[in-house]
Amino acid sequence: MRRLIRLATLALLVGCASAAPNGASSRADSRFPIPDSRQEGHLVVVGGGPIPEVVNRRFLDLAGGAGKARIVVFPMASESGTESGAEKAADFRKLGAAEAVSLNLARNDTGADSIARLLGQATGIWFPGGDQSRLTAAILGTAVLDSIRSRFRHGAVVGGTSAGAAVMSDPMISGDERRPGGARPPSDSSDGWMTIDREDVVLVPGFGFLPPNVTVDQHFLRRRRHNRLISVVLERPNFVGVGIDESTAIVVSPGGAWDVIGASQAVIYDARHAAVTPDKSTLGATDVRLHVLPSGSHFEFATGKASLPARP
Repeated sequence: MRRLIRLATLALLVGCASAAPNGASSRADSRFPIPDSRQEGHLVVVGGGPIPEVVNRRFLDLAGGAGKARIVVFPMASESGTESGAEKAADFRKLGAAEAVSLNLARNDTGADSIARLLGQATGIWFPGGDQSRLTAAILGTAVLDSIRSRFRHGAVVGGTSAGAAVMSDPMISGDERRPGGARPPSDSSDGWMTIDREDVVLVPGFGFLPPNVTVDQHFLRRRRHNRLISVVLERPNFVGVGIDESTAIVVSPGGAWDVIGASQAVIYDARHAAVTPDKSTLGATDVRLHVLPSGSHFEFATGKASLPARP
């Protein structure tokens, strides 16, 4: 009965549509992938922490704006997803969304065709924070994720913060480390990411809304995660790593341009032109491009060129 009530409520808020096609697509493996011509939606990828109103409003505008946006929140990354998801949906309604609902799914819910169909009219999909592995465990490889990808290709904006940012890439940083401290383990077991090293950062499949050679790290400056992201980028030739600080977002357009908004910076490590030390040797590289981009900055993924905000 509880499940029927939840589905009926979602149908009222989101609306019914025909079954969405499978969203899987081939992913080119090159240094500079050509954007998928079927991708018509935007991404809003937030580094965690308090989310500034400018970020929430940008997401709402890209979802159709006040009075038109129809948003579905998937809060499964959090153990308190039912409460936190409802709060986020309420925040979007306060900003003017025509409809906003939270859907806290378990894995055994996601096979129901009816749930996937209910996503058919969503113009915005949002993934809040928590543990990214909980989120992928719930919907990776399911009809629900296929439906989200279909909505993205048809113009819906997909956004997320913290764990919801990590899942945007594939491979995804899991948060686990194989050898903290490397050959010199730290005395405090809570210390991590002290080295730039091979086969240390655990990567797992993510949702892959970003190009296949992009990896996202979040809470980046506040939690000093430079070593982690550098290791990922250098260990995988031709990668681009973007570390997004708290209260900051990158807005990714269908053409592949990235715009930085919010209170802090996004840091980009671009190794597509780099020379990297051979396998099994100490990890090192030359010609890695570094960009530290505050709000108002712009990055063209296809060319690797970045620009800072214009002077006032």
